[in-house]
Amino acid sequence: MAQRLGVATCALGLLAGGILVAQPASAQTTLTIATVNNGDMVVMQRLSARFEQQHPDIKLRWVVLEENVLRQRVTTDIATKAGQFDIMTIGNYEVPIWAKQGWLSPMENLPASYDVNDLLKPVRDGLIYENKLYGLPFYAESGMTYYRTDLFQKAGIQMPEKPTYEQIRGFADKITDKPNQTYGMCLRGKPGWGENMAYVTSLVNTFGGQWFDAKWQTRIDTPAWNQAITYYSSILREDGPPGATSNGFNENLALFASGRCGMWIDSTVAAGLLYDPKQSQVSDKVGFAPMPVGSYAEGPTWLWSWNLGIPVSSKQQDAAKTFVTWATSKEYIQLVAQENGWVSVPPGTRQSTYDSPDYKKAAPFADFVLRAIMSANPSGSTREPRPYSGAQFVTIPEFQGIGTQVGQTIAGTLTGQTSVDQALKSAQSATERTMRQAGYGR
Repeated sequence: MAQRLGVATCALGLLAGGILVAQPASAQTTLTIATVNNGDMVVMQRLSARFEQQHPDIKLRWVVLEENVLRQRVTTDIATKAGQFDIMTIGNYEVPIWAKQGWLSPMENLPASYDVNDLLKPVRDGLIYENKLYGLPFYAESGMTYYRTDLFQKAGIQMPEKPTYEQIRGFADKITDKPNQTYGMCLRGKPGWGENMAYVTSLVNTFGGQWFDAKWQTRIDTPAWNQAITYYSSILREDGPPGATSNGFNENLALFASGRCGMWIDSTVAAGLLYDPKQSQVSDKVGFAPMPVGSYAEGPTWLWSWNLGIPVSSKQQDAAKTFVTWATSKEYIQLVAQENGWVSVPPGTRQSTYDSPDYKKAAPFADFVLRAIMSANPSGSTREPRPYSGAQFVTIPEFQGIGTQVGQTIAGTLTGQTSVDQALKSAQSATERTMRQAGYGR
């Protein structure tokens, strides 16, 4: 946690008669910031001491939470207008929904030096509601496949330019070496709409499935979902690490970085961490490829951003905007590069980052990630028409609850507690009930 001494609460001053009296110094503003415990945010917390040095009238108080807990806390706070947080780390799922509810302050009158037009257009567009920006992106991501080049070479196999899920399954079987704690495939298994279901939803899409049809009828207990979840549960049971239901993004990152994963399909933001020799034991043995495809290769594609937003309930609007613009600026990216190296800068938000020769040199994945983000199409069509957008989530307020409940049910297939058929029937029934109560499909 970034800490420093508070300014003195009083100072000696002279009145006209030459008498020394105590005078109050300028009041200090304290900003409470809720953020997720991902690596880039931990760096932001540490480097924010620089911000406090530059703004001695602003003190920062950090609340750093695991992803599922963060989502629950900030959603409750903003919906009840409790005002506990001045700045929230939120996704491109929440920003337009919360802006429509009038819960977020628009990011207006930003300084010219901030250069809004430098923000990558697909990322910026996801944060706009009625032509106004309601969050500033800290980092953004698409999806990709990571693999161990040394394990592939040893097994005599080669990753294709555009892998299929059928090919990936064969590779995972060949490189799994459980006696030596090397697992062919790591995937998110921790329940949560933004944890296991972020990956599962993208998997279902490419297997030809979807959450709802054009009339908002639930489409979970279907052959496409069955094929996708059967694939997911069997590859993790046979080629995955033990305790997969405890593994979210951070846990799989640690497993891969320590040499335990042969392959990992997840967000592009992990590349900067896996290629950093200070954080990864396999930094010189990482290869990458696009996310695999199933029977339907034309579906919506992964696009996520973690953003800093300011709830209208904050009483420190100006100070909050000062910090948010600092933490998402070109200057902040330069600061991270100076402190931790270019490979570690927050990715996916600014064209200037990808134009940097220093970044291109340090990050062999840079052009790949830029193409993935710029071509990402979360509004793309599923095999059958759908009434919602999103590649790894559904853009309705109810999805937080639905996705997490279904995620818990799907996790049961990884432990053997429930069959795929049972899980899908249960998820279908629970989701139908929620959607009916919410008034969809009438």
